[in-house]
Amino acid sequence: MSPRPAPDLDSRRDQVLRAARAVAESDGWSAVTMRRLAGELGVTQPVLYSAFAGRQALIDAVALRGFGDLAAALEAVDAAPLPRMRAYLDFAAAHPRVYEAMFSMPLGLPFAADDTPEPLRQAFSALHDAFPDADGTRAEVVWSALHGLATLDAGGRLRPAHTQARLDLAHRLLTEQETS
Repeated sequence: MSPRPAPDLDSRRDQVLRAARAVAESDGWSAVTMRRLAGELGVTQPVLYSAFAGRQALIDAVALRGFGDLAAALEAVDAAPLPRMRAYLDFAAAHPRVYEAMFSMPLGLPFAADDTPEPLRQAFSALHDAFPDADGTRAEVVWSALHGLATLDAGGRLRPAHTQARLDLAHRLLTEQETS
């Protein structure tokens, strides 16, 4: 009998991340437990802990991948302000639990610091490209406004029929300085 081959850790991590995202999207983050994921994947909990130190490390990894996905979504459209704003809101609406992990749950990821992970930098950079200034303050304000719109919309606190009107108004307000 030959020994079992060593598992590919990157492949295992990817499998666990995909399962965590799927469970979160279907049943919310409270349903994402190492026990449930082990059952979903047909492995033991120690197998999961070989890929992630714990639930928080897993959530951080989901959020980090989410930032990479957000950066890709932003970079896939024209660098003009309105397409980037629309892509941001579309991403948040299409991936509500990933977005929640990125912005609403406690994370062990540093933001706006020297050691900010590259996917976070890329996502911010994609907004900064659409709203350039010397120090990134405009992009921070844009990100804040978009996050507010995305969060309020996800919570059902905004009128659905006015989504485009809100986006158009935010675009005008956030680009007003450029035309003045």
